[in-house]
Amino acid sequence: MSLQGKTLFITGASRGIGLAIGLRAARDGANVVIAAKTAEAHKHLPGTIYSAAAEIEAAGGQALPLIVDVRDEASVLAAVEAAVARFGGIDICVNNASAIQVTGTLATDMKRYDLMHQVNARGTFLVSRACIPHLKQAQNPHILALSPPLDLSPHWFGPHVAYTMAKYGMSLAMLGMADEFREDGIACNGLWPRTGIATAAIEFALTGKDGLAHCRTPEIMADAAHAIFTSPSRELTGRFLIDDSFLYERGVRDFEKYSVEPGKPLMPDFFVPADSVPPPGVVVG
Repeated sequence: MSLQGKTLFITGASRGIGLAIGLRAARDGANVVIAAKTAEAHKHLPGTIYSAAAEIEAAGGQALPLIVDVRDEASVLAAVEAAVARFGGIDICVNNASAIQVTGTLATDMKRYDLMHQVNARGTFLVSRACIPHLKQAQNPHILALSPPLDLSPHWFGPHVAYTMAKYGMSLAMLGMADEFREDGIACNGLWPRTGIATAAIEFALTGKDGLAHCRTPEIMADAAHAIFTSPSRELTGRFLIDDSFLYERGVRDFEKYSVEPGKPLMPDFFVPADSVPPPGVVVG
C-alpha cells in the first residue's frame, strides 16, 4: 500500500521526527499539512514550517504549512478546516508535537508543568478530536501519537513525574480512542523509539552534541510510521509499538542503517518496558 494522494496532518512537523514522517510520506506522493508554531527559525533549533514545506515538495509531496499552536482550540480547528479545504479531507493524524523537561517535582515550576500537559496530553486530545469527523470519511484512517507504552513502573515516574504524566496522557488518549472509534475503523496507536533519536531538540534538551553519536536517526521512526499507515486500520489499532520491534515484525533486518555512527553503543530511551526485547543483533545500553 502507498500513501499517494493521502493527506497527513502532522503537528510539530517543522523539524525532527515529525518532518521525517512527512518526508517519508512525501516520497509516496502524499499531501502533508505541517502544523507547527515555528514560522521563524529558533535560535537553537533549525527549521520552520516553510523550510519543511520546501523539503516536502522536493521529496515529491504537496505541502501546506500552517502556523498552529496545539494548545489553542481555535488555531487547531482553523488549521484542520484549511487542510480539508486544500486537500479535500484528512486520512492520517499524527500527534508529534511535544514539550519536555525531565526534572523532579521541586524543580518543575507550574508554568512548565502546564506547558507539558497542554501540549502533550491536551494537544493530542484536541488535535485528534478535530480530525476525527474527517477521518470517519477516509478509507484507511489512522491516528498516531508519538507516545510510549503505558508501563507503570515507578522508576519511569520518580525522576520526572510531570513529564511522564504528560507523555502518558498522550498514550491514554490513544488507548481510549482506539476503543471508542473501533466501529468507525479509525486506528489509534502509539509509537515510541527504543533508543535516543538524533534531533536538534534532543541535542539541546538532553544529550549535547556528543550524545547524538549513540542515537538513531529520525528515519527509523518515519519508516515505522509509514508501516503503520499502510496497514489496514481495522487490523492495527490500540497498540503501543516500539520502532525496531515493529519494523522487525514487518520484515526489516538491517538496523545499522539507522545508527548515527554505526558500531557505537545505542542509548536507551525512556519508557521502554523491561520485557521489550530488541530485535536480534541490536544491543542497547
